[in-house]
Amino acid sequence: MNNPLLNAALAAAERGWYVFPLRPGTKYPGLHGAERCRQTGDCTHGHLKWEQRASIDPHRIRHCWETSAGNIALATGPSGLVVVDLDMPKPEDDKGTPDGETSFQALCERAGHPVPDTYRVRTPSGGMHLYFTTPPGIQLPSTKGTLAPKIDTRAWGGYVVAAGSRTPTGPYEAASGSVVAPVPGWLLSILKPAPKPSQTPSGPVTVQSGRYADMALGKETRNVAGAQPGEREATLFRAARALGRFVAWGDLPRSMVEQALQEAGERAGLTAAECRSTLRSALNWSIAHNQRRRDAA
Repeated sequence: MNNPLLNAALAAAERGWYVFPLRPGTKYPGLHGAERCRQTGDCTHGHLKWEQRASIDPHRIRHCWETSAGNIALATGPSGLVVVDLDMPKPEDDKGTPDGETSFQALCERAGHPVPDTYRVRTPSGGMHLYFTTPPGIQLPSTKGTLAPKIDTRAWGGYVVAAGSRTPTGPYEAASGSVVAPVPGWLLSILKPAPKPSQTPSGPVTVQSGRYADMALGKETRNVAGAQPGEREATLFRAARALGRFVAWGDLPRSMVEQALQEAGERAGLTAAECRSTLRSALNWSIAHNQRRRDAA
């Protein structure tokens, strides 16, 4: 019998992409959760989440999709993928919010590079998934709004709905050729996790942390001011994300960080508007993700 979902799942697995089932007609995992786990099968030695149970085994895939009409999810991390999710504005968004494709095109232009040519999947809402391969040995985290509003990324800890799936609002359809390009270097540099701060020596914590923050501010400001064309925005983004933790911990005022990096970015050749946009998104993300005690970092 012709089974489009099974065929699409097998085709993805042939490419080395790890798949698992979603509930029929939805974007939600169709595998059991921890609360319903019976500690059997894959979970004999403890409950395994969907990312751990995703598979490229054609026998398992056939068994699953021959008995179910579930949609198909790709576990992006195990598949060696990072997928850039360009979303459409929602009714509750501010008026004039640009869609993800527009924001990504502007991001590429500011980085001095064209929009990458790679395998794409059109989503039912009108958004777009851009697929990229990641370098061996590098594990990128999934992000939400880090690059710009309406732009998320799916890597480790994330998944995307694969082409061939369908929801009540429409299908997920391949919108370009089959070739998946490597993630561009400038984009990879933005998506790499910020390095963890080194342990400060023992002593008065407030004094030590303040000195470390001041040194970090000076270093990152110099990096931004000396950034070369094509790397300026990525360098500014990394600097803001690295310094945001000191703002969250109370070691540096946000206004000081913004002013120093704004001036450095403009000296490097970015416009004032480009600096403000990059700083706002990077600092907001970093501060939100570092609202915790320093000794828990």
